[in-house]
Amino acid sequence: MTTVEEAEKLVLAQIRDYGTQSFPFEQALGCALAEDLKADRDLPPFNRVTMDGIAVKYEAIESGINIFRIKATQAAGDEPVQIDSAEECIEIMTGAVLPASVDTVIRYEDVEIIAGSASVHTRDIKKGQNLHLQGLDKKQNDVISSAGQVVSPAIVSVAASVGKTHLLVKKMPRVAIVSSGDELVDVHETPLPYQIRKSNSYMVKAVLKQHGTDADILHIPDEPAVTKEKIQYCLQNYDVLLLSGGVSMGKFDYIPRALEELKVEKLFHKVAQRPGKPFWFGRHNNGALVFAFPGNPVATFMCLHRYFLTWLNTALGLPAKAATYAVLGKDFTFQPALQYYLQVKLQSNGLGQLIATPVEGNGSGDFANLADTEAFLELPPEKNNFKAGEVFKVWRFNHDL
Repeated sequence: MTTVEEAEKLVLAQIRDYGTQSFPFEQALGCALAEDLKADRDLPPFNRVTMDGIAVKYEAIESGINIFRIKATQAAGDEPVQIDSAEECIEIMTGAVLPASVDTVIRYEDVEIIAGSASVHTRDIKKGQNLHLQGLDKKQNDVISSAGQVVSPAIVSVAASVGKTHLLVKKMPRVAIVSSGDELVDVHETPLPYQIRKSNSYMVKAVLKQHGTDADILHIPDEPAVTKEKIQYCLQNYDVLLLSGGVSMGKFDYIPRALEELKVEKLFHKVAQRPGKPFWFGRHNNGALVFAFPGNPVATFMCLHRYFLTWLNTALGLPAKAATYAVLGKDFTFQPALQYYLQVKLQSNGLGQLIATPVEGNGSGDFANLADTEAFLELPPEKNNFKAGEVFKVWRFNHDL
């Protein structure tokens, strides 16, 4: 049986570049940035005033002048106004360009303005105070945001600030989510006593949407010929197939046979883990990848996060996420010699530690339990008894964490 580590290596060995595309910057949120964003001019582009007040020449302060005639008032966006003598000042607002004839801003709190004159009531004045100097943040042509990041609201702001109306981003692979089984009915239908509604496909689609990927949903009935036909169509029209169900050893599990007949190379089948032991992974000679997850919802959910999202981030050129670890909140026992993904709730204690509290459900079919948990704690197969206070790797699936 394939170990988790071996399965991950085999999955990550199947990386390919799906190219790039140009997106309007305001629609690129969640995409993988494929170009460096550079400053088209210095940032800030001028000496920028950071406090409302008056702008003076510091030499006047040094010479003992503390009463200034207000020549003009300058708001942000106004053309700068120059003073003609050291006894003059400009009443100036936050965000305005500092005129070249002055070099220091004294805030309103430290002056009194009466009848067109400003009296300074503090001696604590430093040359160049209350200014954000031109180019202090970035110089023209400096890289502001590097390729290989997920486009965040901050990067959208950067793109707007440097006039990038379109961003070059990585193309997402074309993904098909395929469910199977005659026991499944559509969401709008009322199931018979021996049927259930299709939920796995919508769960997978929702997770992918959180990660900037859209996908099509298809369903395959328990018929060998139809199974082969549908999978062949998907292999020809999609880059990745995410199958849920039909990969175990049941009499009506036709998918493995169809994959074999369609020349999809099996890279592994069955991983020493729970949930998700029957996980099947393979590659067609045209490059299409097949992630065939077990049908139980928790198994599908875990394998999707543990393997597919890891693969997707790597394929998009995103840096590997730093491993997160948590402290087990209470004793837990698991007997089989399998790597176990324990559903947990997370919270921090007063020492800044991340505490993982087990929330035990009723097996990999207990999808309702996922709504009450936030992560999987990865427990190694060489142990059976896990003690409170021990530290283990954690895989978060709550998108808000």
